[in-house]
Amino acid sequence: MVFGNSLFYPILGFASFVVFVYMSFGGIRFSFLEEGPELSFVERNGTQFVLDGKAFYVNGWNSYWLMVQSVDVYSRSKVREMMKTGAKMGLTVCRTWAFNDGDYNALQTSPGHFDEQAFQALDYVIAEARQHGIRLLLSLVNNLQAYGGKSQYVKWAWQEGVGLSSSNDSFFFDPSIRTYFKNYIKTVLTRKNSITGIEYRNDPTIFGWELINEPRCMSDPSGDTLQGWIDEMSSFVKLIDTNHLLTVGLEGFYGPNDPKSSTVNPELWASRLGSDFIRNSKISNIDFASVHIYPDHWFHEQIFEDQLKFVSKWMLSHIEDGDKVLKKPVLFSEFGLSEENQNFSVSDREKMHRAVLDIIYKSAKRNRSGAGALVWQFLVSGMKEFSDEYGMVPWESSSTASVFVEQSCRLANAKGWTQLDLVPDECVEGPQHRSFLVALEQLGLYASLLAEAKETNSELKLKLQETISIHLSYEAKHAESAQFLVKARQIMTDTVDAMRSLKQQNNDVTEENRLLKARLIELSFRKPVGRLLSRRML
Repeated sequence: MVFGNSLFYPILGFASFVVFVYMSFGGIRFSFLEEGPELSFVERNGTQFVLDGKAFYVNGWNSYWLMVQSVDVYSRSKVREMMKTGAKMGLTVCRTWAFNDGDYNALQTSPGHFDEQAFQALDYVIAEARQHGIRLLLSLVNNLQAYGGKSQYVKWAWQEGVGLSSSNDSFFFDPSIRTYFKNYIKTVLTRKNSITGIEYRNDPTIFGWELINEPRCMSDPSGDTLQGWIDEMSSFVKLIDTNHLLTVGLEGFYGPNDPKSSTVNPELWASRLGSDFIRNSKISNIDFASVHIYPDHWFHEQIFEDQLKFVSKWMLSHIEDGDKVLKKPVLFSEFGLSEENQNFSVSDREKMHRAVLDIIYKSAKRNRSGAGALVWQFLVSGMKEFSDEYGMVPWESSSTASVFVEQSCRLANAKGWTQLDLVPDECVEGPQHRSFLVALEQLGLYASLLAEAKETNSELKLKLQETISIHLSYEAKHAESAQFLVKARQIMTDTVDAMRSLKQQNNDVTEENRLLKARLIELSFRKPVGRLLSRRML
């Protein structure tokens, strides 16, 4: 016998272990595919994004840190928590970095050399997004120095003795650096996900690619250098990947020859950055335009009300460009308000967020090119080191979270199309439902106080009982929740009418009862119930 007694059982044991590992972990890939929702590629039809033949307007967020937090398996729970929360809020797209060049936990350690552990971190981000029905807008390089950026490519070329210039702008015109970046693009787009088994270029979890975050080439304010770079790189991306949408990553500033450079740009400096919103976005391989919104960063001396006016002017101008000039969707891929502003308040930030989202909602209702917005940025608890002056943990402020949940709900019900299959039950159980429950509780208190004042009304009690009964039936009939809301609103309308009638019948109450009624009126019209009653029933 070839195997002696001393070898046979150890080898048999090892073989059994291999089979066990394969059976246990080999199925990881398939579990992601089976458990995650079926996804289709987001496409473009004229000025709109389209998903499964329906117009698709984006409500989403930025979390640039997802890949970095996934390198260490012990911190991956933060990524899962963020995706889970985004899905619960009805958000559909997250923008994040698909680069980390030469930095700590770098994805690309040197030109053409990649760290497999970091790549597996990006695999995890994509797989986790797929699990929660979230699509990713992946940015391929940074104009800024954070996480390497174009300056790292210039350093590499200089170190290898092939760089033409030490200027960071040589990233856009140096042939060697262009080759570096093309190799990077090809490696990322053709990467086979170690978890799902799907090549990135074939994965509908990816909403689209962004060539570069906030490109500027100030050494050539004419814009010719950056224009040539965008033209070359966008063509290269499309040679490899025809499935996904592609954008530049612009801030939205108009170029020096555009009339809007003097009427819409924040200030004169914005037309001297080497970028040109119209010219750059017109390139045929660019599928949609991108715009950023930071009025407090661009106007340091403006009061908040004037900044809000600029936001409206800025957005409407670019939506008009998308409709009439570019004939492409316009995605406002970053917007935010800094908490380091001198007179910052959460209330002002929410007003700014709502102003942006209101314009997107109106664009959606009118089938215009304002195709969505991504707030900068969302975090999870315990991530102070990743929190810039714009960072928010959405669930730490219910009012902040509700702004985005409400946007998800109203986009889902916008005229002419639907995203209901993409938006969670929060549209029913969210702001309206929570307000309804608060109203129900306060109406119950109202009835209790009236009884205490010996002012009974059988009709009011009947309406309250019917409302409570319908709420209980909702818990048992989740599938009929939409119809429940319609009926519940009608019953609440009837309840308010009964309350009005009751007020007329109780003119002869004692002074003690009048004080109780004043308290009742205060309760009935307190926020958020006041908004619910005043908008929908009174």
